[in-house]
Amino acid sequence: MLTPMSTLTHWGHSCVRFELPGGAVVVDPGAFSDLDRSLPGAVAVLVTHEHQDHVVPADLVAHLAGLGSSTEVHAPQAVVDALVEAGLPAERAHAVSPGDRLDLAGGTFTVVGGDHAVIHPDIPGIANVGFLLEVEGRTVLHPGDAFVAAPEGVTVDTLLVPVGAPWLKLADTIDWVRSVAPRRVVPIHEAVLSGAGRQLASTLLTNLGGAGEPVVLEMGESTDL
Repeated sequence: MLTPMSTLTHWGHSCVRFELPGGAVVVDPGAFSDLDRSLPGAVAVLVTHEHQDHVVPADLVAHLAGLGSSTEVHAPQAVVDALVEAGLPAERAHAVSPGDRLDLAGGTFTVVGGDHAVIHPDIPGIANVGFLLEVEGRTVLHPGDAFVAAPEGVTVDTLLVPVGAPWLKLADTIDWVRSVAPRRVVPIHEAVLSGAGRQLASTLLTNLGGAGEPVVLEMGESTDL
């Protein structure tokens, strides 16, 4: 049996921090997230797409500068361009596309997905990537804002599941969880929901998702991978 060494901490909405054998990696520190507590010491930041609930370029750049950090950022090209415009040194901003593999802090992140879920046909589409982390024999999938699939043949241990957004309905979320068939789910992307809405999402995921009772993490709470 593997001894857990790596953890994930939920820092609000879509933001999670992975503590890995070689350091910390943060995903999607956006407008509804706690940047003050999620970013210190991170060796890398991963951003799934350009919406402000996932990244506010000026805020992220200012926080990294205030930390005196040399943190590298990996994101779709539109996010990279916005970060550089906001003052992030270009050599620390790296564009990613589906199929890329990033070796960071003792884990491997595979870039998956490609497109943001449709919010409404009248709203132009944008790029969205997910990140599949593999570390210490475990896998975690962060989808950003889309129901992305894991690479063929990969079993997902922990699936981070968006539960509240203009682009989703819970019926589709449940079907996606069933299709991925993870060992467990951790709800994210919940800032737009009331307490009652979060409870309803957890209840439906428990009863219909097929992965057991969700691991619900409040702001700052952690779980082993």
